[in-house]
Amino acid sequence: MHAQTLEARLAELIADEQPCVALTGAGISTESGIPDFRSPEGLWAEFDPLEYGSLEAFRTDPEKVWRFYAPRFAMLADAEANAGHRALAELERRGLVQAVVTQNIDLLHARAGGREVVEVHGSIRTSSCPGCRAAYELAEVLPLIEAGAGAPRCPRCRTVLKPDVVFFGELLPQPAIDRAFELAAAARLLLVVGSALEVYPIAGLPLETLRAGGKLAIINKGPTAFDERAVLRVEASAGEALAAVTRALDARE
Repeated sequence: MHAQTLEARLAELIADEQPCVALTGAGISTESGIPDFRSPEGLWAEFDPLEYGSLEAFRTDPEKVWRFYAPRFAMLADAEANAGHRALAELERRGLVQAVVTQNIDLLHARAGGREVVEVHGSIRTSSCPGCRAAYELAEVLPLIEAGAGAPRCPRCRTVLKPDVVFFGELLPQPAIDRAFELAAAARLLLVVGSALEVYPIAGLPLETLRAGGKLAIINKGPTAFDERAVLRVEASAGEALAAVTRALDARE
């Protein structure tokens, strides 16, 4: 079946199956130049996540962890939202996407204009001090990274700051998880974009929608764990597919 036909069908699904909730993973941000973590070319293919991305690693040697994170923070801070982020924000503006649940920490949904964004793995928006519990915005942290040769220290107590992203071995933020599962259970359509649905508990969100009688649609490059249970699957980049969806919706009006 022609790809455009698939995207036109997806536009119909989004319009007809309301409310629609989007679940996004690293695949939507690779088009903004942000590498993913889990693909054969991803960051964890080169770096051991337990050595650089775990809570235990941070507690043991925060400076080493920041040597890994510092250049990536700068890259994320400079990244720009792409066509996929903008399309989802536009669908939200039109009332066709109720919310975006994202596994990404890059703030690109918010930068694209998304209003209801649930960040289940935290974000680079803030970093916190494990010593005095002070919190600092990204714009405050970036100069501290530069001044600290990679490891930003709290201006108040000089403790190395921890980015407010979820490390391996760390619990996900409970309010965000509760909201994500609430949205998924109430969704008539869960639209998965750029995620292979491998990381739990978020990979369990499609089950919440399906158990409640909702439907699942997937846009992803490569297979996912739920392909056989999706009513529609589009093998394409997020930006390309979602831009085509918005055009198809325009044609329906």
